[in-house]
Amino acid sequence: MRKLILLTLALFVSSAGNAAVLKIATVTPEGSAWMEAMRAGAKEIKERTDGRVEIKYYGGGVMGNDDKVLGKIRIGNLHGGAFTPSALQSIYPDVSLYGLPLVFDSEEEAAYVRDRLDQTLRDGMSDKGFVTFGFAATGFAVLMSNEPVKGLADLKGKRVWVPEGDTISYASMEALSLSPVTLPMTDVLTGLQTGLIDIVAVSPIGALVLQWHTKVSYVTDLPLVYTMGFMAVSKRSFGKLAPGDQQIVREVMDNLYAEFNEKNLVDNKDALQALLNAGIELVAPADGEKARIRDVLAKSNRSMAVKGDFSLDLYERMMQYVEEYRSGQGTVAGN
Repeated sequence: MRKLILLTLALFVSSAGNAAVLKIATVTPEGSAWMEAMRAGAKEIKERTDGRVEIKYYGGGVMGNDDKVLGKIRIGNLHGGAFTPSALQSIYPDVSLYGLPLVFDSEEEAAYVRDRLDQTLRDGMSDKGFVTFGFAATGFAVLMSNEPVKGLADLKGKRVWVPEGDTISYASMEALSLSPVTLPMTDVLTGLQTGLIDIVAVSPIGALVLQWHTKVSYVTDLPLVYTMGFMAVSKRSFGKLAPGDQQIVREVMDNLYAEFNEKNLVDNKDALQALLNAGIELVAPADGEKARIRDVLAKSNRSMAVKGDFSLDLYERMMQYVEEYRSGQGTVAGN
């Protein structure tokens, strides 16, 4: 009996030692609903692979900014991260296409385009060495500030946060006569608190989760930027998993990000109301200002595409799908 117990223990230790651990960094705060859902997915993967695959999350930005996380992925200290498109812009610029300002008017319009382009972007990420599990919309980013913004004149000279490495947003903000200030996401709250930045463009749900809403007084009712998040795992690390385990991880994570994509849109609407309930004032753009801002940004977007900042072909395809939707020629799959 003693030998049987020892043999069982030895097998258990051997099995645990052979577990593949995927170490994933994220700025998502510990204790948030997003992190709880991610950890639930990790638990399901561990159970369904009989302990062969574990996912270890490092939340709250403890692994540093995007550049540091990517550096750790390159040397194998981390295997992936939960990112926004700006993080991988230098590696695969086209992943930022959906986030070009004032491209989409509505979630339905964005969904129509995404039905037709998501897989192309996922394939592009794969070509650059990353496995992804779909994109989760986090709602439209809106301008949040400590002074009301009703039009272009209110933007001139104001200091606006731009994520590190996000050259596309930097150019867009300059086109609006703003003064971009580049900061890692982990430093934005301090930047708002100290007056280093005057304006942030962020989704309401993002502002709540990251607590940025505590440092602003106004939100402009203008769907400026379509925001999303995704997980990117090194293909080199992912490829070390057995094919069957890879399939399980893909299935669980694809489902998780599909749920995020659906739930975040509902949560974002609720988050906007929560901001208003907290005393933040909703500001409507002055007459004609949305059209003026759109015109400036449309010229900036196309200029960047022509310069080669991202694929002109994909940009034109995206805008073609936008026009299809607006003209009533197409509907979102399943509708």
